[in-house]
Amino acid sequence: MTTTETDETSEAAEAAEAGLSAPAPHSPQGPHGYSSHKDAHLKRLRRIEGQIRGLQRMVEEDVYCIDVLTQVSASTKGLQSFALQLLEEHLRHCVAAAAAEGGPEIDDKVAEATAAIARLLRT
Repeated sequence: MTTTETDETSEAAEAAEAGLSAPAPHSPQGPHGYSSHKDAHLKRLRRIEGQIRGLQRMVEEDVYCIDVLTQVSASTKGLQSFALQLLEEHLRHCVAAAAAEGGPEIDDKVAEATAAIARLLRT
């Protein structure tokens, strides 16, 4: 097993442990719609990560339930906002490019985006 394969296996295991799904095996390699805003997205995700760490600290310190729930709500809103921005960039970049090229790929991109929207609505 190569170092890259080991890293990918490790990342997949960490994602599964955290309750996240691994990237689809057919996921195209970059540049993706979010690539031009990558630094801003990473900054936003670090802020959300800080909120989650704050939640852990609050539970460790036995903070009042409603205060913890308020922080959960803020963290959830942050993730939802990030997801909507990412979805918009996907539609503007990936789906629009498939539409411009024509052919059957547009149907796949629309189905993929529709499934992503459905997942977001279930949360």
